[in-house]
Amino acid sequence: MTTKPSTRQKSMPKPPAAVETRESLEAQVAAFLNSGGEIQQIAKGVTGQNYGAPSRHISLGKK
Repeated sequence: MTTKPSTRQKSMPKPPAAVETRESLEAQVAAFLNSGGEIQQIAKGVTGQNYGAPSRHISLGKK
């Protein structure tokens, strides 16, 4: 008896559980702070965009 090769695609691996992600993030933050890093609190509504600077959009269409 011959077997046909599988035509199914292998599924993507599951993402890590949220608990693992949170624990990993907490460990990274702790390592950052222990190495002398500092976390800055940014006020609500503040953006990092510079509205006075020229646009960096690329136009692909014909003019």
